[in-house]
Amino acid sequence: MSTLALKGPSWVTVRQYRRTLWLAGAGVLLSLVGMAWLRYWDSRTVGTNGSHAHSLLRVALDWAQTGMAVVPFLVGAFVAGPMVARELESGTYKLALTQSVSPARWLGTKLAVAGAVTLIGTIALIGAYRLGWEDLGDSWTFLWYEPGPYVSTGPVLVAQSLLALALGSLIGQLVRRTVTAMALTGLVTGLVLLVMSLLRWSLIPVKTVTGPLAETLRVPVANTSHETDTGLVTSTGERLPSHACFERTKQWDVCPADMNVTGRYWDYHPASHYWPIQLVETAICLALAALALYAAFRVLRARHA
Repeated sequence: MSTLALKGPSWVTVRQYRRTLWLAGAGVLLSLVGMAWLRYWDSRTVGTNGSHAHSLLRVALDWAQTGMAVVPFLVGAFVAGPMVARELESGTYKLALTQSVSPARWLGTKLAVAGAVTLIGTIALIGAYRLGWEDLGDSWTFLWYEPGPYVSTGPVLVAQSLLALALGSLIGQLVRRTVTAMALTGLVTGLVLLVMSLLRWSLIPVKTVTGPLAETLRVPVANTSHETDTGLVTSTGERLPSHACFERTKQWDVCPADMNVTGRYWDYHPASHYWPIQLVETAICLALAALALYAAFRVLRARHA
């Protein structure tokens, strides 16, 4: 990763942050090699001490999805702090402006380098995670709708990281203090991702299945489906909470006649909804990233007009 034939501001940016880039690359490569080895060991030891290899693979995936959830915060904090706010705070950005480099090109080059590394790195991490997840995706802690696997297996992680990058570029300019910019970017990124996680299961319509009132133990939904809501339904189609009858009869499968309860309902997302939800959420995050980048360059233009 010396310079890869880069010239001008791009060469300077890569040279300036080469240690961080090497560290990021080494981390991604280590993840790929480690997960490939665990997957190979697990496949080769089935029937002997495979349970031990399988358990180790599960632990590795647990740690991996935790680490991948932090990636957007690391990207946003690094862009907001060392790449933008630190140079504005110390005034070193002025050196680039004296070399016939416009403010827009100065910021654009930094974001292009950071964006390229983020894009390649997150895709590689997703590939590494999916390599180990393929044999565990049907187990209860690694189902597709669980927060860890959902974020770690699809393009949402890429979009979240690019959104954090864009927020970091904006906040870094507004705050112009390294530590404060990093902390504020982490906070804002966290709030945005929290809101997205709360809205995630309402991005596309759920499917609904109904059953008899006595259907209290067996849920007529596949184990791989994500159940979002359940309750009672009346003859008029009105929905009631699951405990509505129990509050009056103290029995789960007996309802007073005046309530006109005819059965139960279950709202759920089948496994086939994985990609539609992923793509919709990815599009929203990318749209927000575009808005943040637009605002960042507007701020830059206003301050260096």
